[in-house]
Amino acid sequence: MKIIGLIPSRLKSTRLKNKPILKIGNLPMVIHTYRRAKLCKQLNDVVICCDDIRIKKICDRYNAKSIMTSKRHINGTERIAEAYLKLKKKYDYVIDIQGDEPLINPSDIHKVIKFHTKNKKIDIVLPTIASKKKSSKNIVKVMKDKHDNAIYLSRYNLPFQFKNRNNFYLKHLSIISFKPKSLIKFYRHKQTFAEKIEGIELLRAIEIGLNVKTLTLKGDSFSVDIKEHYLKAKKYIKNDKLYSIYKSK
Repeated sequence: MKIIGLIPSRLKSTRLKNKPILKIGNLPMVIHTYRRAKLCKQLNDVVICCDDIRIKKICDRYNAKSIMTSKRHINGTERIAEAYLKLKKKYDYVIDIQGDEPLINPSDIHKVIKFHTKNKKIDIVLPTIASKKKSSKNIVKVMKDKHDNAIYLSRYNLPFQFKNRNNFYLKHLSIISFKPKSLIKFYRHKQTFAEKIEGIELLRAIEIGLNVKTLTLKGDSFSVDIKEHYLKAKKYIKNDKLYSIYKSK
């Protein structure tokens, strides 16, 4: 099996300026994601897919593999699809690892890969974590059927508490495993109805009929989308065990 990890990274985040290159501890955020992904031994390679020369220069400074992509992409999935085509190498699976998850757990990447390689007919694996924390529009929630197929994603609470209370929701973990042909099919399809409204790219995959399977993992994770998250990450990194392994490389 040949498996590549691709990290989409764009500079002009609307909610947190220059997000990928902000320092957490002694490293830029995107380098945290890169080095933590490299700790997953199942990945044959890891590449940062960037849209700005300033990110590229950061990657070069820290000896992180990178590739330039268009600034015109609507989302990270389109960005990694372009990068995958540019690499002109064949892989059995493409793992999308969001660049704004600086505390991503390499063992979660491993679990997603293990699940997908054992279930080869699945187009996309979308891992989730059950959460009881206060909901936010910055968190993507996942609704699945009894066979663990993802049937809808929303920034709103799923399911909505109309008749009964729901004690938790399934939070989308920012690791996604694609079959390459499914990634390219997504890339070549125009934006879909619900995707445009919710601003959630994986809705396109569901709407065009790709098989998106969920995998519920334990633990916790958070992406850095706003200043509050950034300050939280700076606090958490001080006691992070993995950070001591890679911070001086």
